[in-house]
Amino acid sequence: MTTAHTDTSSAGTGHVAIEPSILYFGTPVVLLSTENPDGTFNLAPMSSAWALGRLVVLGLGAGGQTARNLAERPEAVINLPSPGQWRHVERLAPLTGRYPVPEDKPAGCRFEPDKFAASGLLPEPSLAVRPPRVARCPLQLEARVQRVRPDGSGAFVIAEALVERVHAHPDIVVPGTQHVDPDAWSPLVYNFRHYFGLGPERGCSHRSETPRGGGGAPRAGTAGAP
Repeated sequence: MTTAHTDTSSAGTGHVAIEPSILYFGTPVVLLSTENPDGTFNLAPMSSAWALGRLVVLGLGAGGQTARNLAERPEAVINLPSPGQWRHVERLAPLTGRYPVPEDKPAGCRFEPDKFAASGLLPEPSLAVRPPRVARCPLQLEARVQRVRPDGSGAFVIAEALVERVHAHPDIVVPGTQHVDPDAWSPLVYNFRHYFGLGPERGCSHRSETPRGGGGAPRAGTAGAP
């Protein structure tokens, strides 16, 4: 990593130009379940996922088992764990479902055929796809991949998954509605290789269908907070 230096392009701002090794600037963690060639199931943690309507875009290492599975068997479940499940996620981090271990995997990575058992997580049947859901994840999105393509560098693939069915724990659903309660649901966030949950609400979008505190005004106790 290079030494930080003053950013002369924005003089007076106090910023510095840096070269971080990764850019996971606060992204949700996903546990992606896919089907292996022998009919067993792989479970992989990832932190490059974002939604556009009902389409979820997934960024994956090109050499991993998950990328191979999605290219050949396009069904998957996008499981979103809660902050309290971070240790289960971390148990999966040094494991791969591909044998032999790909050369581009980090040092210490080892082959593990049963990711569910290794992580301490339990599978439960899906309704629309073959790969199972992760039982205790508050949000589970059954999806079918529409396209898998390489990224510009060749090190990753980009998969576009269309969500067919959403499962939510009752505790995070606004009663009598189809809406996830943003005050009750907190995703596990991967922030520069550290795990976090969400902090207190500061306000909401003008498009929110679950407004509180005056439709976007900060809640009591947050006024004036940075």
